[in-house]
Amino acid sequence: MFDIGIAKIMLVAGIALVVIGPERLPKVARMAGTLIGRAQRYVADVKSEVNRSIELEELNKVREQFETAARDVSQSVSSGLNDATRDVNAALGQHVDSDTPTYEPYNWDSTPAPAYKAPKKNWRIKRSAVPQWYKKSENVRRHVQSGAARVARFRPVRSTRSF
Repeated sequence: MFDIGIAKIMLVAGIALVVIGPERLPKVARMAGTLIGRAQRYVADVKSEVNRSIELEELNKVREQFETAARDVSQSVSSGLNDATRDVNAALGQHVDSDTPTYEPYNWDSTPAPAYKAPKKNWRIKRSAVPQWYKKSENVRRHVQSGAARVARFRPVRSTRSF
């Protein structure tokens, strides 16, 4: 894009050193670096947004192709089913009108979904995977206490009498 070589960069740096001065040159260089970094990030963001939009368009095209293929398969299956039922009815001696379908597809929207029913559980009773009789026979602790509760339970009683 730009035909800038090492010699031209050195020439621009020398001119900048003379024009700006050695005191302000580091600040200007930092600012230039910051601006170039912002520009690169902006270009990268725009590029990623364009890529996302292209991928979205491709996915929409694939979805449309899939839907048309599914619709075609559904129509071919239903026409094949109608032909088969017409042939079976003709073999049995019944006459069926060819324009009307001989079956009705199930309408999933007509049946309401079952309502949620909360389970009836007593949450105060602890349910465990290991039965109580097994714990009792194997001497497994059934009532677990924290260390502080155990100390408080077995602490000797202090007498309030003073001698």
